[in-house]
Amino acid sequence: MVLVEGTSDESAINALAERRGRNLAAEGISVVAMGGATNIGTYVGTFGPPGRNLRLAGLYDAGEEGAFRRGLERAGLGSDLNRSDLEALGFFACVADLEDELIRALGTAAVERVVDAEGELRSFRTLQKQPTWRGRSTHDQLRRFMGSGSGRKIRYSGPFVAALDLDRVPRPLDGLLAHLVRDGRSTG
Repeated sequence: MVLVEGTSDESAINALAERRGRNLAAEGISVVAMGGATNIGTYVGTFGPPGRNLRLAGLYDAGEEGAFRRGLERAGLGSDLNRSDLEALGFFACVADLEDELIRALGTAAVERVVDAEGELRSFRTLQKQPTWRGRSTHDQLRRFMGSGSGRKIRYSGPFVAALDLDRVPRPLDGLLAHLVRDGRSTG
């Protein structure tokens, strides 16, 4: 079972797996959006060693590492876990968030092409003109744009993954999918 913070993460993982010719559901792997990082303890308790004892993996924002570390430690999956320990368990950190990772991997010009193809380039240009965002990097403006519209992160996760050069997949996504193959066991 792959535990992720939100639906956009779930969508991106499934889209990337599909692009790589994998059907996670057919492999017995469920990707579950937990509704936020603070729910990790509940999910690990239910599905990890204290509960159903399924093999777990996940993706999280670096700012939420403490919540993930504590949840995994409470479930008996280690103590004093650091980022390398979390990766060995199958949990990979996005620098800021998944959208940040995807924007960096694609580059701002490619992201703007995706935004244009989705019919929202004019809205993005409006955000760029706002006093708070003028003078900021295009990368930062795009991150804000992704977080400013209802459902925008979810709507764009698939198109961003579709636009990715498979040689430039963000490290956390790449590491997670590689981890799911290494062990070969069902993750539930």
